[in-house]
Amino acid sequence: MTPGVVAVRPDASLVEAARLMRSQDIGDVVVADGQRVVGMLTDRDITVRAVADGVDPLTVSARSVCTPDPLTVAPGDPVEQAVALMRAHAVRRLPVVEDGLPVGMVSLGDLAEAGDSRSALADVSRADPEAVGPAHREAAPEPGREAGAAG
Repeated sequence: MTPGVVAVRPDASLVEAARLMRSQDIGDVVVADGQRVVGMLTDRDITVRAVADGVDPLTVSARSVCTPDPLTVAPGDPVEQAVALMRAHAVRRLPVVEDGLPVGMVSLGDLAEAGDSRSALADVSRADPEAVGPAHREAAPEPGREAGAAG
């Protein structure tokens, strides 16, 4: 589990949520009404459920795009329970909730490290995203060009 939760209000814009994800170097935020978890919003939700449909991310709210009433686990739940939930529902992250309050997040990377800290998934999960090598930067398409397009 990663302690702490990064959250946005339900009425926060998608731009606000995306900027928060970028500043925290995370791929998801909890959508919380006060202390109550009402949804999960991922970078993929923003891309697939909003931007790809041409909606204005400045005016669309986190609540309208997030996954409502997300699955959760408690701090004392066995790792196997989190794995089973993630597998059965094809999710990569679960909020950890104690007495109705969000206290952390459990991700695939957390589970990989718990299972085998030497696994490839655990290695990737620990990697510094800022340490991207030049080969990756060179392979990235130029803005406005599709990956793999002839030049």
